[in-house]
Amino acid sequence: MILLILLGVPLFSAVVLAFVGDRKFAPEINILGSAATFGAGIALSLQVYLHGPIIAGGKFFFVDAFSVYLAILTSFVSMTTAMFSRGYMRREREHGRVGKKGMRFYHAMFQLFISAMLLVLLTNNVGVLWIAMELATLSTVLLVSLYRTPTAIEAAWKYFILCGVGIAQALFGTVLLYFAAERVLGAGGEALLWTNLSMVSDKLEPTILSLAFVFLTVGYGTKVGLVPLHNWLPDAHSEGPTPISAVLSGLLLNVALYALVRCKVLVDGATGTHQAGYIMMGFGLLSILVAAFSLLRQKDIKRMFAYSSIEHMGIATFAFGLGGQIATFGALLHMLVHSLTKSSIFFTVGHACQMHDTQEMNKIKGLFRSNPLVGWGLMFGVMAIAGMPPFGVFTSEFLILTATMKDAPFLALLLLIGIGVAFAALFRRVIPMVAGPIPSIAKPLKAAHVPVILHLILVLLLGLYIPKFLAQWFHSAVGLLK
Repeated sequence: MILLILLGVPLFSAVVLAFVGDRKFAPEINILGSAATFGAGIALSLQVYLHGPIIAGGKFFFVDAFSVYLAILTSFVSMTTAMFSRGYMRREREHGRVGKKGMRFYHAMFQLFISAMLLVLLTNNVGVLWIAMELATLSTVLLVSLYRTPTAIEAAWKYFILCGVGIAQALFGTVLLYFAAERVLGAGGEALLWTNLSMVSDKLEPTILSLAFVFLTVGYGTKVGLVPLHNWLPDAHSEGPTPISAVLSGLLLNVALYALVRCKVLVDGATGTHQAGYIMMGFGLLSILVAAFSLLRQKDIKRMFAYSSIEHMGIATFAFGLGGQIATFGALLHMLVHSLTKSSIFFTVGHACQMHDTQEMNKIKGLFRSNPLVGWGLMFGVMAIAGMPPFGVFTSEFLILTATMKDAPFLALLLLIGIGVAFAALFRRVIPMVAGPIPSIAKPLKAAHVPVILHLILVLLLGLYIPKFLAQWFHSAVGLLK
């Protein structure tokens, strides 16, 4: 019942909002639907925490410590993003950037997107996971093109073509996975269930699984934003509405990485080697370095933080590939703190862009004086995402770097270079925006501060102290993945 509520509420909310359209109470329905989803996520997480993994719906659904952790994170960030978008999108509507049809479309697609991501996390079927990932792609493609400008439509098409090609590769990888499982589990849907595949992973044909993982890495890696499959992500972030940038960086990338990590566990069991881990480490390290140096030459603020997302997903991918208890724990923590921090940054960036009517960083100045909460929210967000102590990103990066120095010391220097360059690039760009005099073009703005403050407080607390229940939760997930 809880699973049905968790999946059904956003889908029902999408239908309701499609009929409600541009009425004044539509944002409130969006918030209430997201809050109800978050409440169901808490109830499900408590059930898994107290009683262990759940198989439901005739084996169609499977929930364990790893999937429910990302499900509750997804529902929480979607709720705070809905709170932020209430004022943000109304201002966009008032300034004519979005019409009545656009607002109806935005709210309905937002909830459909959340429903698709939750289905990816909670399904037990590899084929349904692929379908849900495609649904999440299609809904966000339409949201990226919401403003209907030539650049927005171009970004949406680029997103659709690149991720369409990627998801096709993932489909072929899924077919190969089924081909290997069919020999052991027999034909039919049983050969596509995660639970069945995990039990017989050591009996699956290693050559076929290795080939399948290559296609799955290319396919789902495109959605993660791994270099060289990342080109869609900066354009989608810069041209779509800011709330969509927040959920793309904070949620969609995590969900795609979830699918890739699940596949890695199967390949490790089949081959008995670290081959899949080496592939993930290579893509992760390449993403860190390319994204870090790309940060130095960005002029658009949303594109800059899109490259920051690529860098951090590279760190998480590298850590999952490295494996081991410390690195996997650090990767799980990194997914959490990155999602909270990056979404809060996009909230403040959205306000800053509305105040100055531009996304060009050299035209955004004086945020400390014009709107102190926006200015300090951006500053503290950048301090957190750059890995400064005592924020949670510092803790996760420290754990990952420690594990790297222990298990792959020759790669630690490259990891440090990437993190260091990204640190310098972010502060080089952001300090001029928050400091200095207020430009004449700056406009007063009533900002949504609660989501920003809430996210940053959580990231700070996670850097200072990880609660016992959360540590146990992570250790349970580590046991499934390392």
